[in-house]
Amino acid sequence: MNSFADLALLPTLRETLVEKNLTIPTDIQAQTVPALLAGRSVVGVAETGSGKTLAYALPILHRLKTLELQGKPVTVYGEPRAIVVVPTRELGEQVAKAFKPFTHTTRLRVRSLLGGTTMEQAKRSLQGPFEVLVATPGRLIKMMEAGLVTLGDVRTLVLDEADQMLDHGFLPDVRRIVKDCPPERQLAMFSATVPPAVEKLIADLFSDAEVIRSLGSHRVVASLTTTQETVVGGKRFPLLERLLDKKVEGGTILFTNTREQCDKLAGELEEAGWPCVVYRGEMDKAERRRNLKAFREGDVALLISTDLASRGLDVEHVDRVINYHMPQQMENYLHRVGRTARAGRPGLVVNFVTERDAPLVSKLDAVRSSPKAALKSMPSKANR
Repeated sequence: MNSFADLALLPTLRETLVEKNLTIPTDIQAQTVPALLAGRSVVGVAETGSGKTLAYALPILHRLKTLELQGKPVTVYGEPRAIVVVPTRELGEQVAKAFKPFTHTTRLRVRSLLGGTTMEQAKRSLQGPFEVLVATPGRLIKMMEAGLVTLGDVRTLVLDEADQMLDHGFLPDVRRIVKDCPPERQLAMFSATVPPAVEKLIADLFSDAEVIRSLGSHRVVASLTTTQETVVGGKRFPLLERLLDKKVEGGTILFTNTREQCDKLAGELEEAGWPCVVYRGEMDKAERRRNLKAFREGDVALLISTDLASRGLDVEHVDRVINYHMPQQMENYLHRVGRTARAGRPGLVVNFVTERDAPLVSKLDAVRSSPKAALKSMPSKANR
C-alpha cells in the first residue's frame, strides 16, 4: 500500500484523511490496515510514535459505519461494537482524541471509560447508544459487573500498549474482557516491545493472529540523534546545567529511575532557577494531570519523570530526552527515547553514562551497528 487512497475505505474516512493531509501511511499502518479491513486478527509490533492508533482506528470506523449503512445501527445502551483497551487514562484520552476527527464525518460515537474519574462521570459516559468504547481494564470490569456495559455485540477488540498493560498487572482483567466478547470477534494487539509476558499472551490469546512488525520495531528511529555524556565522580548536575544552556525548540523530558531521584532532581532544578514539573507515581493524580497539561501546552519546558512517562504519552513538542539516570533494561530505554523523534520528526537523546551503564551502552552500540540484531530475540509467529 503506497497511499491511503489505495484502500477501499468509505468516502467519509477518505475525506477526513485528505483534510488532515494524511496521504502516505507509516510502515505499521501500511501492513496492518489491509489485514484488519480483511477481518483478520493481528499482533502489531512497532516503535512508539509510528501511528499505531490510526492503524486500528480506520478499520474499526470503516467496519462499524458499513454496518450502519447496511441498516444495522447500534440502538442498545451500553453495547459497543468496538473496544480499545488501554493501560492508562492519559493514553485513553490520546486515543479518543485520535478518533475524534473521523467521527465528524462518519457520525459514529466514541466514548471513554477511564480510571481516575468518578463513578458518576463513568455512568454519564455510557448514556445513550455508542459504537466505540476506549477504556482502562479496571474501570471497564467495574462497569461490566454493574451491568452498565455488555460485550455481546463486540466486533473488534484492541489491546493497545500491551506491554505496559501487563506491567500494570492487568492480565486477569484482559483475559476476562477477551472471554466476555463473542468468539467470532476480531482481535488486535499492539505493543512497542515483546517481553516474555507479552509473548505468553500472544501464544495464549492470539495464536491465530497475524504477527506484523514494522521495519523500525525494537530499535531507535532513524530521525533520532543520540549523544553520550560521561558522568565523573557522580557529578551529574553540572553536566545538566551546561546541557540546558543549549536551548532546543520544544520541551525536554528528563528521566530518572526512582521517585526519590525524580524529586531530588526537580528540587535542584527549581533551586537553580530552572522551572520544571514532576510526573511520577505515588503523587496526587490531579496534580500529575496539571503538570502534564502545563508541559504539553508549553507553559513549562522541563518534565522530570520516572518510567511512568516513558510509555504511551504522545506530546508533540518533545525535542529532547535526557536520561539523567540510565535504565537497566533495553526495553525501558526504547520506551523513553520513543517520546521524541515521533512520526518522522527529528529528536535528540542525551544519555548520562557511568561505568555501571556499560552493559546497556554495549547493547545500544550493537543495535546501531546491526539493527537486525535487535530482532533476533523476538517471536516469529506467536511461537507457533
